[in-house]
Amino acid sequence: MNQQDPGTLYSQHLGVLTERADTALARAGFDHLVIPSGTQHYQVFDDRDYPYAVNPQFKTWLPLTKLPYSWLIHTPGKRPTLVFYQPFDYWHVVPDAPSGWWVEHFDIHIIRKPEDALALLPKDPSRCAILGEAQSALGGYVPNNPDVVINHLDWHRGYKTPYEIALMRQAQAHAVRGHRAAEAAFRAGASEFDIHMAYCSAVGQDANELPYGNIIGLNEHAAVLHYTDLGKQAPQPLRSFLIDAGASAHGYASDITRTYASAGHDEFQALIDAVDSAQQKMCAAVRAGFDYKQLHVDAHLSLMGILKDFGVINVSPEAALATGVSAALFPHGIGHLIGAQVHDVAGFAAGEHGGRVERPAGHPYLRMTRVLEPGMVVTIEPGLYFIDMLLDEVKQAGNAASVNWNRVDFFRPYGGVRIEDEVLCTDGEADNLTRPAFAAQA
Repeated sequence: MNQQDPGTLYSQHLGVLTERADTALARAGFDHLVIPSGTQHYQVFDDRDYPYAVNPQFKTWLPLTKLPYSWLIHTPGKRPTLVFYQPFDYWHVVPDAPSGWWVEHFDIHIIRKPEDALALLPKDPSRCAILGEAQSALGGYVPNNPDVVINHLDWHRGYKTPYEIALMRQAQAHAVRGHRAAEAAFRAGASEFDIHMAYCSAVGQDANELPYGNIIGLNEHAAVLHYTDLGKQAPQPLRSFLIDAGASAHGYASDITRTYASAGHDEFQALIDAVDSAQQKMCAAVRAGFDYKQLHVDAHLSLMGILKDFGVINVSPEAALATGVSAALFPHGIGHLIGAQVHDVAGFAAGEHGGRVERPAGHPYLRMTRVLEPGMVVTIEPGLYFIDMLLDEVKQAGNAASVNWNRVDFFRPYGGVRIEDEVLCTDGEADNLTRPAFAAQA
């Protein structure tokens, strides 16, 4: 598996961010870009805080994800400044002194109290584009999130730098360790909760460090798209297992899904194998100039072809798509952009100045409508599910004859199938980031 040291790539990455920021500031008429790392949030009527989540705008500049009350300041023509919050505190772990591949590129100021940042921020808040949540406000420095700046930066975040790709490959490797451990736990008869614990232990990240809550569904629970309840007892008999789980690497995410059948459940295994084969062809279709919306529609036709072969539907894939039957069996989008955020920004953007490209009619859950270009990393995650409420809608719409209900009854106890990889769009063939990580840990 191709792994590069992100430290050797960081200088170029910072140069790209600087150019993007300079252009955005000039267009919007601001002198400074100011990005707070974010603050802790406290539970209502309590003194307990929620897990801290860093401002994604901040972590694209710096590989720091556990640094609340800090600030990044970029002024065109100058070295960027980091106001680094390192309090005197014996209740919590204090951040280590700044170190790593990024330090030499910043002017760094240590503060002990959040309000100490005021003396280090630009003198006039009105000349600053301040990107963050309202809670990050400090004195007159209130996040204004100017559309011109946000639109430009978000659009260009769709094109990953080599540094970002290196971190995303690391996140793949971390997650695959967890997926291997999770499959082994499933094969040993573990509960959803125990599978989750095996996953976190193998990855070396707890639930607050993972990029999203693990989706771990046994049997019928695989039909709940975001199933996170984590049952403490394994169902009997144990038929199937769907896991959608990722990992983090310096703030960058992976997002991987696999589905497994218990030994002896050969027909469901055959369905998994068919979806897996189709998914790899969809991944290979990630090419520069290809419309992601069309890839989504093509996925519907491919998946309905599988269900036709397995006797689940009685109509052609085209008829299933036209009547909405396919949307009941594949009810989510083919995927999304991914990077510093799992569902990364600007998936619907028409351009760097804003605007929106709408989803195709009848596909309300597709998370990206852009044309694929080199540097984009997208997930490809086709799925087939047997969800009672959606199948009831098929009947209510007068399309019951399109479905073989006996075959639905056969597959319903397995819940569903989803396979998900991350794919980098290049100038040539698609670069699947996920499959090599599995091959390296076979």
